[in-house]
Amino acid sequence: MAQAHRPTGTDSGSRSRETTPDARRNRLLRLGAPSAAATALTATVALYMTLVAFGNITDFGTNQQFVQHVLSMDTTFKDPDLMWRAVESPTLQNAAYVAIVVWETLTAVVLLAATRLWITGLRHDVYDRARAASTVGLVMVLLLFGMGFLAIGGEWFAMWQSSDWNGLDAAARNVALAAFTLLVVHLPGVRRAGAEQT
Repeated sequence: MAQAHRPTGTDSGSRSRETTPDARRNRLLRLGAPSAAATALTATVALYMTLVAFGNITDFGTNQQFVQHVLSMDTTFKDPDLMWRAVESPTLQNAAYVAIVVWETLTAVVLLAATRLWITGLRHDVYDRARAASTVGLVMVLLLFGMGFLAIGGEWFAMWQSSDWNGLDAAARNVALAAFTLLVVHLPGVRRAGAEQT
């Protein structure tokens, strides 16, 4: 008799509860929570930065030329009042490019780790760690494309004057995506959703 009742024990009961319409609806509602949006956006930026770093490592020369032209200011209006800012040393140009690629790679690693934490957070309460990791990675993106490309490249090295080697539009898009993702990651509802799921 005891063996006949075993299949209807706790395990099968929990399985049947998980497949009820209410359980399925709750899982779908969780997918629509702010934490799911933060996960998706962080994963998007992580994938983008991974592909950027991978492309610059495997096709080193293409963007190396870009950095060289921007730093040497050879396609700007060549205003004598600005040209003193130009960096013409190939060693310094290459060092700057390598530093950019290393920064991109580190950013990708941080954001991939943040994505993993967000995904884990859909089952366990690690939202604070996910948010912190995302914040670090997204601020790294903002520093690279905002300070590095928009401010230093665009203004200090007058990249806006070049029609051939101008990365301001792409940099602005990256800043906008990272800033928007950062806002979503810090929505108050993201933390509340995490607390509700534990």
